[in-house]
Amino acid sequence: MENNVNENQQLFMEERRRRIAEIISSEGSITVPKIQEIYSVSRETARRDLEELERSGECKRTHGGAIKPLPDSGQVSVRPDAPRDFSKIPVFPEYLAIAKKAAEYIRENDCIYLTGGSFGHLMLRFLPKNFYYTVVVNSADMASDLRNFDTCDIYVIGGKMRKSGSMVDPLAVETAAGYRFDVCFMTGGGLSADLGLSNGTGETAAFQREIVKNSRRKILLMPGKKVGRDSFIRVCEVKCFDEIITDSTADSSVTEEIEGLGITVITASEEE
Repeated sequence: MENNVNENQQLFMEERRRRIAEIISSEGSITVPKIQEIYSVSRETARRDLEELERSGECKRTHGGAIKPLPDSGQVSVRPDAPRDFSKIPVFPEYLAIAKKAAEYIRENDCIYLTGGSFGHLMLRFLPKNFYYTVVVNSADMASDLRNFDTCDIYVIGGKMRKSGSMVDPLAVETAAGYRFDVCFMTGGGLSADLGLSNGTGETAAFQREIVKNSRRKILLMPGKKVGRDSFIRVCEVKCFDEIITDSTADSSVTEEIEGLGITVITASEEE
């Protein structure tokens, strides 16, 4: 009798996961609360289902659920300028872990540059609130979110605003040339030991070079899926950075090659 019960439980679990995968495939996403509502299971069970489906390549976990996996063509990444609502983009657990780890590097009285990419927006959640420092951004959306931070002075690098809300045109580069930073938090479209940091547009690459050049400490925030990949235009060589913060999905052969160049590679843990 006990064997029959275990077999039935296993069949139910497999059928539940199959149906969850079908929902993700047809609707593009699902949340943990939705799984709990449909199948009357605990939050831990729903998360385990998504973890197993991610391992089998049927979804990509996000903060609070999962989305349909993105195709990985291996092509050089070139992203056209497009509107981006950072308040609605999927939040991957590994991205949050990287952002949280990065915020630990901010010290009292620092002048920091925060990337206008998704990592900069995520870092806003973890910025220190118990001491004073200065934050420089080139994103209209981030500047708006920072207005209510009482422990920071906020500076905005201006120029022609892109659809994404960031400013990286020649005017922004010229403005950035007049700043100096204790630490910059940078990201990009790809990272490899050979090409270094790369990105999708010439304007973005030129702006990032200026920021890196004017920073005493350079920290690169790079999701594991982009480590070992190249984007369209080189920003700078990997040796320009002091630390690289990534996640456990990064190709270990690439991170070891980067460490061989004398760069510290830190793996952010989702459990911290």
